[in-house]
Amino acid sequence: MVRVPKLTRAEVAQALRNPLLYIAERWTPEPRTVRRATMSAVVMAVVIVVTGGAVRLTGSGLGCPTWPKCTDESLTATSAMGFHGAIEFGNRMLTYVLCAAVGWAIIAARSAKPWRRSLTRLGWVQFWIVMGNAVLGGIVVLVGLNPYTVAAHFLLSSGLLAVALVTWQRVREGDGAPRPLVGKAVAQLSWLLAAAAGLLIAVGTVVTGAGRHAGDSSDVHRIPIDWKMITQLHADLAWVVVALTVALWFVLKAVDAPIGPLHRTRELFLILLGQGLVGYVQYFTDTPEVLVGVHMFGSCLVWIGVVRVLLSLRERPVEVSRVPEPTTEQPEPAAAG
Repeated sequence: MVRVPKLTRAEVAQALRNPLLYIAERWTPEPRTVRRATMSAVVMAVVIVVTGGAVRLTGSGLGCPTWPKCTDESLTATSAMGFHGAIEFGNRMLTYVLCAAVGWAIIAARSAKPWRRSLTRLGWVQFWIVMGNAVLGGIVVLVGLNPYTVAAHFLLSSGLLAVALVTWQRVREGDGAPRPLVGKAVAQLSWLLAAAAGLLIAVGTVVTGAGRHAGDSSDVHRIPIDWKMITQLHADLAWVVVALTVALWFVLKAVDAPIGPLHRTRELFLILLGQGLVGYVQYFTDTPEVLVGVHMFGSCLVWIGVVRVLLSLRERPVEVSRVPEPTTEQPEPAAAG
C-alpha cells in the first residue's frame, strides 16, 4: 500500500487556487512523457475527425436530435434511439477523451523542468479550440446539419490538428529564435504549397456539403452547387498541390538542402498519391461510405504532411543561459621592503 501524504489546509487552498502549479511543484515528467502526452493530442485530433465522419456516413448526425442533452428528456442516448443514437452519442463522448489528451499535454508541459511557457500556451490554444469546436458541433445539430456549419466544424478540427502537431514538434526543439534552413524563395514556395493544400481541404468540405452523404436520412439542406463541377475543381487543386510538392522537392535537391526537408517532402508526395488514388476510386464508384471515410482520414494525413514540411524548413536551437566566467584573481604585488 502506498501511503497517501496528509495535506495541510494551506496546501489544499493552493491546489484549488492553481492546480497546475501545485502539480508542477511535486512532479517532474521525463522528456519522453511530455512527448507522449503531446502525441496523444495529435492522435485524438485525428480520431475525432474520423469518428465525426463515421457519424455522417452512417446517417447518425441527428441520432441525438438536440444539444447539449441527447434528447429533451435524456442526457444520454437511450435504447429506443437505436444504432444512430449510440453512434452520435459515442462521438460526443470522445470529445471528453480529446479533452483529457489535451489536458494531459498541458499538465506535462507545465510540469516539465525547466518550464517552457510557449509549450503551455500551445496546449491552452488546443484546449480553447476543442471547446469552441464542441459548441460548434452543438450548433451543427441544432441547425439540422446545415452543410456550412458542418464544413466549419471540420476546418476547425484541421486547425486543432495543426496546433497539436506544432506542440509535439516544439517539445523536441529548443526555445531559441527559429533559424531557417533554406533560402527565402524556398520558404515562400513551401508557404504557397501550404496555402494550396488549405484551399484543397476547404473545397473538399464544399464537395461534401454538396454530395449525397448528408449525415441523416431526413431531408437535410445541401449546398446548391453542381457537385461534378466542384468535384472537378477539387481534383484540379489536388494536382496543383502535387505539382508544388514535386517542385519543392526538386528545388530542395538543387540547393542541397538538409535531409530533413527532403524526407518530409517525399513523405508528403507519397501521401498525396495515396489520397488521390482513393479520391478517384470513390468518384468512379459513386462515393461508397467506406472510401469516403478513408478519404477523410487521408485528408488528415495530407495536412499533417504539409505542416511537417513547413516545420522541417527551420530549426530552433536550445537557448543556453550564459553564466559569467569567474574572474581570475591577480596576484597581489609584493610589498616594498
